Parts: sequence; structure tokens; C-alpha cells
Amino acid sequence: MADGSEDESMNASERDDTDLPEQPERGSGMDPGSESAADTDPFGGDREGDEVAGAAVDAEAAGDGGGAEDSGDEGATGAADGTADVAGAADLIEGLRLERDRVRDQHLRLAADFDNYRKRTEGRLRQRWDRAQADLVSRLLDPLDDLLRVTALEPETASVEAIVEGVDLVERKFFRVLEDAGIEVVDPRGQDFDPNTMEAMMRVPAESEADDDVVERVFQRGYTFKGLLVRAARVSVFKA
Repeated sequence: MADGSEDESMNASERDDTDLPEQPERGSGMDPGSESAADTDPFGGDREGDEVAGAAVDAEAAGDGGGAEDSGDEGATGAADGTADVAGAADLIEGLRLERDRVRDQHLRLAADFDNYRKRTEGRLRQRWDRAQADLVSRLLDPLDDLLRVTALEPETASVEAIVEGVDLVERKFFRVLEDAGIEVVDPRGQDFDPNTMEAMMRVPAESEADDDVVERVFQRGYTFKGLLVRAARVSVFKA
């Protein structure tokens, strides 16, 4: 019985040794699940790492080539932009030249129109002045005819009273025409002296202080036309 037990024990021990996996030797540097000898560099390097590094160098070289191509494209684009700027500047200069010519032509036209307007205005003013003078002369013709009738009287047959009456009639009619035309007579006898409308010809001693600067006599009457002095009155003035 004892031998049978030992045989069974040995068979069990042999079965256990057969079923267990082989253990690697110590110091071999190989662990379970590590890379195989074909993937490991004999000098301790990693082939997969070298392949990754090589791929990075190739990518960098490819990147440098692409950068050169980009630089070429940028140079071409810059040249095209420079040509476009020159063309744009030429168009701008041409536009400014055309605008200058248009403004110059407009200025010349306006200057010519203004000169024509000035000439027309001066002509119209001259015509109005001529018509005004003609109207005044036509009004003076009537008293002039009366004066001619008076001078046509025969001294032998005409009396002095008739001549004086005719002259007085002509004078009144003449001044009536002047008043209608806007002329006023300046006759300052007995008034204070006004240097704006009078001209002092002589001084006369005043008998009192109240007569100082008072017109003593009118030698020649003055006239104003619508407020404008035509001729100053010539007078003598009292001086205390």
C-alpha cells in the first residue's frame, strides 16, 4: 500500500512540473510581455523611436519646402498689389485732372456770365439815368417856352409891368417843375448857420449875443435833390 502511495505522489509531482510554464533565467533582461529581440536595437536603442524621429525630420523638411513655396506666393501677391496701387494712383490723378478742368471751365463760364451781367446792369443804369434827365428836360421846356415869349416882347410896345409879370410867371413855373423833380431850395435867412448846407462868405458883427452864428444875408440860395446837397447856400453870418 505504501508503494502505491509513493507512485501516485511522484506522478502528481511530475504532472505539476509538466503543466507549469518555463520561467526565464535570471539576468537575461527579458520579462514576460516585453518586446522581442528583433524590435530592440543591439546598442540599447528603440527602432520604433528611431522611425518616429525620422518621420519628424521628414515632416520638418517638408514644412521648409512648403514655407519656401509660401514665400514665393507672397512675393507674387505683393507684386500684384504694387501694380494695383500704381494703377489706382494713375486713375486718381486722371480723375483729379478731369475735376480740375471741369472746375476751371465752370469758373470761366461764371466769370463770363458775371461780366455780361455787369455790362447789362451798367447799360440799364445808364439808360435809366438818361431817361431821368430826358424827363427833367422835358419838364423844363414848358417854362423855357414862357421865358422865350417874355424875351420876345417888343420894348417899345411892352410895359415894364407886363415884363415883370411874365418873368414872375416863368419863375414860379420853373420852381414848380424843380419841386416835382425832388429839388428843394435852401434859403436860410434868419436861421442858425449850418456848415453842412451853407458856406459862410463873410462875418458881420452881431448886435447881441442872441444873433451869434445866425445867417445875416443869403447871397446865393442852395439846392438839395432828395436829401443830397447839390449846391451849398452862400451866406453872411453874425459874429459876436
